[in-house]
Amino acid sequence: MTTFSLKLTAVVLMTLDHIGLYIPAAPAWLRWLGRGAYPLFLFCMVQGYAHTRSRKRYLLRLYLLSLFMTALGLFLNTRFLPEGDYGNHNIFLPLFLTGVLISAAELYQRDRKRGGLLLGAVALVQVFYGLLPWLLPAARNLSGDVLTGVVPNLAVNEFGFEFIALGLAMYFLRDRREALAAVYLIFCIYQFSAEALYGGFPVQWMMVLALPLMLRYNGEKGRGWKWFFYLYYPAHTCLLFLLARGRG
Repeated sequence: MTTFSLKLTAVVLMTLDHIGLYIPAAPAWLRWLGRGAYPLFLFCMVQGYAHTRSRKRYLLRLYLLSLFMTALGLFLNTRFLPEGDYGNHNIFLPLFLTGVLISAAELYQRDRKRGGLLLGAVALVQVFYGLLPWLLPAARNLSGDVLTGVVPNLAVNEFGFEFIALGLAMYFLRDRREALAAVYLIFCIYQFSAEALYGGFPVQWMMVLALPLMLRYNGEKGRGWKWFFYLYYPAHTCLLFLLARGRG
């Protein structure tokens, strides 16, 4: 499979997931299938990041899209509260942070001084995120999801730090499929155990269904459609949210 076909599969799974999220009568299995969407997007991102001609433009694009999703979510949540909640939809932020840490790790391997400075800068951003409500009192009225959309935080994002760590593993093991499969399976077992520990029905571990698709990746990009994938994400979440409100 090419990255194009993997992205299309992820789009289908993501759409099913969000139908299950927004439409009350939708069957639960739609959310189960949707667990495979983000891992596929993450896999495609690290493959693209390894071959992009300009990582700076790649990261800037992800960050600007993250800002857009933050603004969109803030607008919709403000416009339609208290009846409904658009939710936290910002896939671009964890992808951006994954790319930043990949670059920092590789730079550290080549040049410990410069790599250390970049890692230090990432750490300072985390500190600034924590201090922001004290430095800017108006920020106290904003949620952590909004703040992290502007000042990216490794822990406060839609998928959390654990999926950023998974993205790093995908990148550095991209040429070692057996090792990648082992790490991915361990990650899925961890997700099952963590959810079961809290007494809920384990769902996130079903992302394991995406692994066979990743292992079929043939190293080819396939078709482009870059902006389709970027624009489809906000378009379909916004449309489903408005449709769900119309049904209510």
